[in-house]
Amino acid sequence: MTRWRPLPDALPREARHLVAQLRGLKDRTGLSLAELARRTAYSKSSWQRYLSGAKQPPRGAVQALCRVAGADQARLLALWDLADQTWPHGVAVPVEPAGRAVDTATPPGAEYRRWRAAALVSFAVIVVLLAGLLWVLPARSG
Repeated sequence: MTRWRPLPDALPREARHLVAQLRGLKDRTGLSLAELARRTAYSKSSWQRYLSGAKQPPRGAVQALCRVAGADQARLLALWDLADQTWPHGVAVPVEPAGRAVDTATPPGAEYRRWRAAALVSFAVIVVLLAGLLWVLPARSG
């Protein structure tokens, strides 16, 4: 049986109950996260996020785990429906790594926006350089 870390305090009661049930199913299968990923359409890291309470599992992930574990889908999908109403949508629930505090200074999605802005600037520079090169080359050949 896996030794699970405590669920985040910010997780609502219904969501905590769903994750606890999913953890129990995963333990019942005796599969590692990697083996569970091989048997479902969800990656090992996705299962880690779902079972740590960091991210709400999609309905399909609950169904897939039920199939692998041979469990009653109706009961767990009812729990999923209850958790879905209370889960903080659009925001990952912060999970504290052992011994470290959660960084709340960076808003969600800021890293992606920085990466996207850098990619757009790089693309613009390449376009300007290519346009200049195409403008200069025909003038030299003639």
